[in-house]
Amino acid sequence: MHADLPLRVPVGQDAERWRTFPAERTLVVAARTVVSTTRVLECLPAVLRDDSRVSVVFAYDPTSAFNDGVLDLLHDAGCRVMPWSQLGDIAPDLVLTASENVDVPAGVCPVLVLPHGIGFQKYVPDSRADRVRLSGLVPDALLEAGRAWLATSHPDQAEQLVAAHPKAAGRTLLVGDPCFDELAASAGRRPAYRSALGVGENQRLVVVSSTWGPTSLLAEHPDLPARLLGSLPYDAYRVAAIVHPNVWAAHGSWQLRGNLAAALDAGLLLVPPVHAWRSVLLAADLVVGDHGSVTLYGAALGRPVLLAAFGSDSVPGTAAEVLGRHAPRLDPRRDPRPQVEAASEPVARAAYGDVAELAFSEPGRALGRLRAALYELLRLPEPSSGPPPVRTLAPVRLTAEPVTSWQVRTRVSEGAGASGRVVVEVERIPSAVATDPSAPESDGLFVHLACTEAERDLRIVESASVVLAAAPAPAVAAALRWIGETLAARPGCLAAAVSLGSGGHLVGLRDGRIVETATTRPTSASPRTADPDGGPDTSTGTAGGPELPAAAVYACLLAGLPLDGPVSVRAGLPLRGQGPASVRSGPPHAEDLVLRQRLGPAVG
Repeated sequence: MHADLPLRVPVGQDAERWRTFPAERTLVVAARTVVSTTRVLECLPAVLRDDSRVSVVFAYDPTSAFNDGVLDLLHDAGCRVMPWSQLGDIAPDLVLTASENVDVPAGVCPVLVLPHGIGFQKYVPDSRADRVRLSGLVPDALLEAGRAWLATSHPDQAEQLVAAHPKAAGRTLLVGDPCFDELAASAGRRPAYRSALGVGENQRLVVVSSTWGPTSLLAEHPDLPARLLGSLPYDAYRVAAIVHPNVWAAHGSWQLRGNLAAALDAGLLLVPPVHAWRSVLLAADLVVGDHGSVTLYGAALGRPVLLAAFGSDSVPGTAAEVLGRHAPRLDPRRDPRPQVEAASEPVARAAYGDVAELAFSEPGRALGRLRAALYELLRLPEPSSGPPPVRTLAPVRLTAEPVTSWQVRTRVSEGAGASGRVVVEVERIPSAVATDPSAPESDGLFVHLACTEAERDLRIVESASVVLAAAPAPAVAAALRWIGETLAARPGCLAAAVSLGSGGHLVGLRDGRIVETATTRPTSASPRTADPDGGPDTSTGTAGGPELPAAAVYACLLAGLPLDGPVSVRAGLPLRGQGPASVRSGPPHAEDLVLRQRLGPAVG
């Protein structure tokens, strides 16, 4: 439906002729921005569940600077949408919104305003004047008319509102935070959320969270996602970015993806702006954020937090401001890796573990309280069914762009393993974000460039020392043929590696030797985990492909070691539950291989 055409069903002058459900009340949801509209869409279905007495219509207010995407969101959700101009022609019984900045037409119906983040935590630009205002505070006209009701998640917020704006006195309703209740209820499904994102058991997920505006993380450090991916080993970490919907709306996905191009090429999981962020936050091991609500939600859930930015627009005395005073900071001038590792220590969490008590009152009751408030304002008795259910979140499957080239750092220790075997420690950094392509080689440390045959950057294709097949070969003959053709086509390539469909891998060297690698035992530290929901395995860890076997063979070649015998390849992090939380403790993921020169020269 065109936004300028009036909506006839279920509202309109002759709506009763066409509608099926003869509703007793009309609830209008004022939709102005993606973030505020999403908040209503996430909680309203549970509140009005199975009640045909209430007819719900969404009125689209196009006046926000962040209105892009609202109509698409509403239409994708199947909502009935009417133009804002029609709101003055109907007589709704209640207007519900999570945007405090709507200009509701004159009338008598109450207006219930939900926060679209956590409480009233920061000052934002006022679209009506050249000043800032408290986020969440409605226009004076609604307060003076006695029509506005402001939902709060903590009793202290009522006092805060009155102190900042005396006209808000008596106009607050303690509801709680349905979003936090849902997050808390879903915490037990964390393994499913991690599996859906492809995060392995021996990997950590670092979530970068940025709010919008000039003091946000992405405004101050737009290169931080790329720097994290350039510092944290690829086989040990995944990095995801939760970017405020206002950034998507104001700049567009094309601009956002362009600004994050190197990080996306390096495997960044860019979380869509609607619905998906909650399960990603639950999957996180660490939140690198700013003064936005997502960072505060993460801290309230007990996640370690590093603050990479924190604007002065946070309100003193609020939970967000307290978090800003106590959470450790990420120093952008230093290497992120040791800071990320240190932030994972349990001692770093104690300083901000009580932020949930400052932000949320009596968690678990928000939907029930919201339903009671909504039906009271509608002047309807609540449904006779029990309280609305708090449902756990469904896992959201996200996939990053495939990484096709890496700077590979290997350290070889001869006879260092428990059984005297050669140990090869491997760290891979995606070449799109590698910052030290000419790292010195010494004391068993070697650096080389590896890429898959799908790599499109000709500079990397011509420079890579190791080339990896994109898919397993169905048979040994096909694998030998691929090795020979690859070495012949790429004069700069010194090794070509391919997996065999029957198991194991072949690594062909420039001098004609072929090395077969086989795993000596099942890899208990494999990052691939079973999906509790029965879905396909989407993990992108170290096991299964030719990457680690190729790195081991090439490292032994550079070290002048025999290409026969047992080799232990280490990459990734300690398995969960094996040792302290510190990523520096305990052995990393180990894959025990046997190298054998038992095949003839490459076919070429």
